[in-house]
Amino acid sequence: MNEKVLRILEYSKVITALTEKASSEPGKQLCSDLRPMTEIEAITEAQIQTQDALTRLFKKGAPSFSGNRPVLGMLKSLEIGSILSAGELLKIASLLECSARIKSYGRNEKDDSIADSLEALFDGLEPVSPLSSEIRRCILAEDEISDDASSTLKHIRRSMILANEKIHQQLTQMVNGSHRTYLQDAVITMRNNRYCIPVKSEYKNQVPGMVHDQSQTGSTLFIEPAAVVSLNNQIKELSLQEEAEIEVILSILSVKTSEYIEQIREDHFLLTNLDFIFAKAALALDQNATMPIMNSDHRIVIRKGRHPLLNKSTVVPIDIELGNTFDLLVVTGPNTGGKTVSLKTIGLLTLMGQAGLHIPALDRSELSLFHEVYADIGDEQSIEQSLSTFSSHMTNIVSILKYADSNSLCLFDELGAGTDPTEGAALAIAILKHLHQRGIRTAATTHYSELKLFALSTAGVENASCEFDVETLRPTYRLLIGIPGKSNAFAISSKLGLPDYIVDSARNELSQEDESFEDIISDLEKSRRTIEAERLELATYKKEIESLKKQLSQKQERLDQARETILREANEKARDILLEAKELADESIREFQKKSSSVNVKDMEQSRQKIRNKINEKNSSLTLKPSGSVPQKPLQVKIGDSVKIISMGLKGSVHSLPDQKGNLFIQCGIMRTQANIKDLVRLDDDDITKKLPGRTSAGKIKLSKTSTISMEINLLGRTVDEALAELDKYLDDAYLSHLPSVRIVHGKGTGALRNAVHQHLRKAKYVDSFRLGEFGEGDAGVTIATFKK
Repeated sequence: MNEKVLRILEYSKVITALTEKASSEPGKQLCSDLRPMTEIEAITEAQIQTQDALTRLFKKGAPSFSGNRPVLGMLKSLEIGSILSAGELLKIASLLECSARIKSYGRNEKDDSIADSLEALFDGLEPVSPLSSEIRRCILAEDEISDDASSTLKHIRRSMILANEKIHQQLTQMVNGSHRTYLQDAVITMRNNRYCIPVKSEYKNQVPGMVHDQSQTGSTLFIEPAAVVSLNNQIKELSLQEEAEIEVILSILSVKTSEYIEQIREDHFLLTNLDFIFAKAALALDQNATMPIMNSDHRIVIRKGRHPLLNKSTVVPIDIELGNTFDLLVVTGPNTGGKTVSLKTIGLLTLMGQAGLHIPALDRSELSLFHEVYADIGDEQSIEQSLSTFSSHMTNIVSILKYADSNSLCLFDELGAGTDPTEGAALAIAILKHLHQRGIRTAATTHYSELKLFALSTAGVENASCEFDVETLRPTYRLLIGIPGKSNAFAISSKLGLPDYIVDSARNELSQEDESFEDIISDLEKSRRTIEAERLELATYKKEIESLKKQLSQKQERLDQARETILREANEKARDILLEAKELADESIREFQKKSSSVNVKDMEQSRQKIRNKINEKNSSLTLKPSGSVPQKPLQVKIGDSVKIISMGLKGSVHSLPDQKGNLFIQCGIMRTQANIKDLVRLDDDDITKKLPGRTSAGKIKLSKTSTISMEINLLGRTVDEALAELDKYLDDAYLSHLPSVRIVHGKGTGALRNAVHQHLRKAKYVDSFRLGEFGEGDAGVTIATFKK
C-alpha cells in the first residue's frame, strides 16, 4: 500500500491511537509498524484474533504486558558467551514472570470448552519459573546483589562491616579526643574511597598520615591517619573481593539463563504478538468497533459507519454501498456537508479492515480486499514547483490512472475543480467514464450538475448526496445513496439576507434546462423526506404491533400452561382418591368375607362389583368445578370445635390446628382422619349429643369422649375391687363411643380376676356377649366383650 494514501487518509493517527493501547515497548513497536495486508487469509486470521481478544476483554478484563522487555540483544550476547549485567538479568526475569502471568490469564475456565485462535499462543508460553525465581533471589535491584546470593559474598560483606566499625571507632576517638584542636570540624569524611578527617593546614604535622585532598582555600587538609591505613587497605581489598564475587554470581546466572535461550526468545515473540493483538481489541472496544466481513468481490457495504478520528458521541453514522449494483458513486451536495468525510471514511475503513483492525460500524458490514487504494483529496498546490490547485490535482490523477487496475479503490474529492467549470466537468466525466469502463471501484465528490446527469444516465453509476437542512442552514451529514444533491446556493443566500431581487435575478440567469433539473431534484428531495417520515412511522407501528403480538402470545401460552397444569393436577388427585376408596372397599369386603362365613360368596362378589362400577362411573364423569364459582372464606376453628366433613358426611371434633395448606386432623368416633379447612362446616354441640340408656333426656354427654377412648383396657396388677370399678367406668365410656367390642386384659394367674370380670359382664345390660381370646389374641389372659347394637 502506497505511503501517500496512508498520509492523505490519516492512517497514521489510527496507528498512533493503537500504539497507545499496547503496554510493552516491543508491542508498541509492532503496532507502529502495522500496515494494510493484501492476503485475505492473513486479514481474516488477524480479524478473528482481534475478535477473540475482544471477547476475552469482556470476560476477564485487560491483561498487562509491561513485563515484556526488549531482550533479543541480551540473548545474542548470551549466545557468544558474554556475561549479562544485573539489570539485564532482571529484565529477563521480568519477561519470564510476565509469561507466567499471561499464561494464567489465558487459561480457559471450566465452562469455556471451546478453544479460540489465541489458545495456541497462550499454550506456547514457557515461564521457566525456577530461573526467574533464582534471579530474583540473587539480585534485589540493578545495583544491589543480595547477601544470600552466595556464602562467600555473605562472608565478605560481614568482614567489611566489622572493618568499618573498627575504623569508625578509632576515628571517633581521635575526633573527640586529643586531636580535636587540630581539626577544622569534628567529622569523619571519605576521600578517594578512604576514611579521612579534616585537619587545619597549620597542624598537618601534628596528625601523621596520608594527605588525600585539600579544600579550595587550602586551609583544610583531608588526612588519612596512619592508625587506620591498614584498616582502609583491608576494606579496599574486601571491596575488590566483593566485586569479583558478584562477577562470579552474574556469570553463574548468565550460564543458567543461556540454557533457556530458545524458550525466552519464544516467550518474547509470543508476548509481543499477544500485546499487539490485545491492543487492537482495546482500540475496538474504545471505538465500539466490530469485525467486518471480508470479501474478494470488490463489494463494500458499510452499515452506520463512523470516521474513527471524529468524536464517536457526536459523529453522524452513514450507510455506504459500492460494488454491488454499481461500481461508481458520485457524491454531490453543498460545502461542509460531509462529502469529504464520507470519502475518507470509505478509504480509512478499508485500510483498517485490511490491517486486521475492527471498524467503527455495525456488525455484518462488508469490506473488500484491494491491492491498492488511491486518493486525491485536499489541496497540494506547490509554489516551489509552480503547481496551481488544478495542476496539483491533475498530477495526482495522472499518476492514479497510470497505476490503478481492477483491484484498486480510487477516491476523488472535487474532481475537475480549479478550472473552467465547463472544461472541468467534461474532464471529470471522461475520467470517471474511463475508470468505469475498466471496472475500477471509484467514489468521487463534485458540484457539477453534468456529473449528476452522467450518473443518472449511465448504468452501473449511482448518485449520492449529503443531506442539508435549509431551514437551519446546517448539514445533517447523512449520506443518501440514490439521490443527487442540490447546492442550495439560492436558498442559503436568501436565508443569510441576500436581497430577493438579486436572488431572482440569479434565477433568471439559469437556463430552462438547469432550472428544471434543479426543480426535479427539489421534488425528489421532498418526496424522499415524505417517504422517509412515513417509513419511520410505519416502522414504529410495526414495532408496537410486534410487541403487542408477542405479549398476547406469551399471555395465551401462560394461560394454556396454567389450564393444563390445573386439569392434570385435578385429575391426578381425583384418580388417587378414587383408587384409594376402591382399595379400601375391596379390603373391607375381603375382611368381611373372611370373618362372616354365613354370607354367600356370590352375593358378596356382586356387591363388590357394583361398588367398583359405581366408582368407575364417578371417575369417568369427574370434572372440574366451574371457573366462575365464588371462593368461600376459610373457616376459623380451634381445637375441640364440632365440625362436619362435607365430602365424607362425617361429624367429629377438631383435633389439630390447620397447617400452611389448610390441612388438619378430625376425630370422628374411633377414626382419626385428615381434612382440609375448606371441606368443613361448624356444628352446634346439640347436633352431636346422645342420650344415655336408662337415663332422663336431660342427661346428655358430648361425644368428645371419642377422641380419647381406647378399644382395650389393661387390669393387670390391680385388686378385684379396683379392677371392677375401673372396668365399669370404661365399659360405659366405650358403649357411649359406639365401639362394637372391647378387649379386656386381666391375665391368667389364679383365675380370680378373670372370674370377677366375667361375672360383671354377665350383669351388664349393654354387653351382648363375651369370650376368651383365641390364639393370637392373648388366649385365656384376655376377654373379648361385644356390645349390643
